Amino acid sequence: MPGDAPWVAVRAAPTCPRCFGPLHAPSVWSSAWRCAAHGDVLPYRPPWQPSAGAADELRKSSRVPVWLPWPLPPGWLVTGFAEAGDDRSGGRASVVALGGPSVTSGPADLLVIAEEPGVGLGAAFAGLDGPDPGEGFDSGPPNAKIDVLGHPSALWCVNGAADRAVYAGEAMGNWLWTIAWPAEAGCLIALLQLSLLDLREHDLDLPFGAFSPRLED
Repeated sequence: MPGDAPWVAVRAAPTCPRCFGPLHAPSVWSSAWRCAAHGDVLPYRPPWQPSAGAADELRKSSRVPVWLPWPLPPGWLVTGFAEAGDDRSGGRASVVALGGPSVTSGPADLLVIAEEPGVGLGAAFAGLDGPDPGEGFDSGPPNAKIDVLGHPSALWCVNGAADRAVYAGEAMGNWLWTIAWPAEAGCLIALLQLSLLDLREHDLDLPFGAFSPRLED
């Protein structure tokens, strides 16, 4: 089982949630983390290896839902966790990474992200300038629906980077992003009728796989 310790990190320092670039740490002059390109931001913390301890850490620190498709699609595994936020206010964006077989052929990766408006982490993983999906993304009928805590929630396709499929919507006052690689794996969102629960409210026996490199995008 990979990563038994919840503090095992893949990167040594927090980065910008909007561009994954370096940050200036808080100082005696400012309590904020600062990106040269995006100003004051909530730091994207080094991601956690997939483990029960990491899931516990994220459940404790997150101030937004930690969305997990449950039950997982057949053959799928949890492949890591991440968050953006500072020590004062806790996690303001949560990321659950998963991997498994695609509906078509070959392996696929999926990130499920909840974040407060303006954080920018979902947009960065989507390949957008951000920080949010952009005005008018939800002007037409939804492209997919996902079950959130027993209720259908609308998702719209967002034109992000060409190598991935991006859907965005809203749940419990926060942005909800689902981002799948390769782009063809986006049909998972529409076809598998995923049902999300908030991992903060559940202590599950999760199946873990190898760490997802998508968390280091």
